[in-house]
Amino acid sequence: MNVPPRLPQGGFAAWSRDRLGVARRGADECGDVWQLEPGVYVAATAAPCEAVLRRAEDFPKAPSPLFPPLKGSNRAPTAEERAHAHAARMRGLRAQAVAARVGEIAPGAARFAEQWPTGRDVEVLPAARHALAEIGVGYLFSEDAPTLLPFAARLFLAREVLARPSRWEWPRWVPTPARRFRTRQQAAFTEALRPIVRRRRASGRLGDDVLGQMLQPSARYGPLPEGAVLDTLPGITVATFEAPTRAAGWILLHLARHPWAADRVAAEAASLPADPAATTSAHLDDLRYTQALVREVLRLHPPSWLLTRQTARQTELADYTIDAGSTVLVCPYTAHRDAREHAEPDEFRPERWLDDSGSPADPGAFLSFGTGPHGCEGAALAMAMLTLLTAHTARCHRLSEPPGPPGFQVTTFEGLATAGLRLRATSRAPERSGLR
Repeated sequence: MNVPPRLPQGGFAAWSRDRLGVARRGADECGDVWQLEPGVYVAATAAPCEAVLRRAEDFPKAPSPLFPPLKGSNRAPTAEERAHAHAARMRGLRAQAVAARVGEIAPGAARFAEQWPTGRDVEVLPAARHALAEIGVGYLFSEDAPTLLPFAARLFLAREVLARPSRWEWPRWVPTPARRFRTRQQAAFTEALRPIVRRRRASGRLGDDVLGQMLQPSARYGPLPEGAVLDTLPGITVATFEAPTRAAGWILLHLARHPWAADRVAAEAASLPADPAATTSAHLDDLRYTQALVREVLRLHPPSWLLTRQTARQTELADYTIDAGSTVLVCPYTAHRDAREHAEPDEFRPERWLDDSGSPADPGAFLSFGTGPHGCEGAALAMAMLTLLTAHTARCHRLSEPPGPPGFQVTTFEGLATAGLRLRATSRAPERSGLR
């Protein structure tokens, strides 16, 4: 059997520290696949990472819902019911649906920029999280968003508490304090959502938001059961702003560190309408450089930098044999730094995502939203939110870091984040002719 080489002395922790900012090594030196320990492998470069994510039959995603069905819910859903729920969600999350509602996303991005205090250092992530939660929850629930937003914030807090590192790894059935707290917040969110679902169905006014799309009967399956709606939405609600908040921190940091790029985004954003609600998908499409910058930051700092898959059967990966039942860790962070996919992979170059005419280009692997059957359902929504947030921020302000060494910490548990990041905004107002 052809087995991948073991990781160097120090194991995955040392290897990942190297790859996350110290003594980075080229793709040929670090290898395509490494064995971390018996039965645990790391797909480190682009080709095996994409292979694992696309070959869902060989490498299925382990079921580990953040918010599992509450006690008292019906039995676990069948494969057909899961397909029904997925199709119902995607009616509201696919790219065409997001494009049709850009005018509902843009006002929140504009408010974030306009409300940023100037002349003092501001902690970025809490402000970005609040803005993105308003946008995301509004996209899911429209006029019912103000009712659900406080519950969504507590769901996120429960998620944070649950994700904190612990000395002990308890079986999933053990009711730890963090899990009990999560269950209480999930139950509170569900009880706030239930009457909204019933009111919409009783009135027949389902709405065109994601909740409304989920309530639309399917020609094949009929209406989605209430329990499936209620069990699905807590996780989706948190997902609309959790990973985008981590991404926003990195994007805003790059605007501060690369003023030439921020100036180009600001120039492009000058074409946005004075009334953000008048923003259309055509305006969003015209933000080509801004989208390229967002993609480049996501390439360098993918919010979900490590994904886990299990092998369903013995299979081959990058010429190595992987036994059934093994764990394969997919590392988008290192895949994005594969020099065979991206020239000068450690350099910040938004232009790599544009061709000579300034149109979108595809220079290589991009796994920040995953790929294959389990790719991120909210990728189109996340890109729209982040692009508009970036454009409005650069249009309103120049950003800078406080003097001295970086005052934030790069955290890697659950995802790459700039914990404690503080930035200062200086208004571009004198240059912003024709704006409010």
